[in-house]
Amino acid sequence: MPVATLADAPKFTFGGAVFRSLAVPSRGSNALAIWALELVPGMIGEAHSLDCEEVLVIHSGRISAMIGPDEVDAGPGDAVIVPARMSFTLRNSSAEPVHATAITSAGFLATLGGKTMTPPWSL
Repeated sequence: MPVATLADAPKFTFGGAVFRSLAVPSRGSNALAIWALELVPGMIGEAHSLDCEEVLVIHSGRISAMIGPDEVDAGPGDAVIVPARMSFTLRNSSAEPVHATAITSAGFLATLGGKTMTPPWSL
């Protein structure tokens, strides 16, 4: 059974967030894209959407998210479920980093600022 270690995971930074690719196509996953996510203190992300559902499982810290018109807060052990094609924004307004795992479908498309792309940490 293949293991993709966090220690060997490619690292990407974008807008105050750090993405570490875990189970993605380039590391052996066919159907899922999973990465470790760190949000630095004070980080406010840009509104974006995915063409498929995404789930964020929070391990430490607290996250606030605008999912469509709804604001939600989540902490350790919570799962934030973002429906497909729903605009959402992530925020870490605390003084500590947020550590989470993001789970979605391999090959998804993200739309940010009117542009559609496949994020490099998902490949």
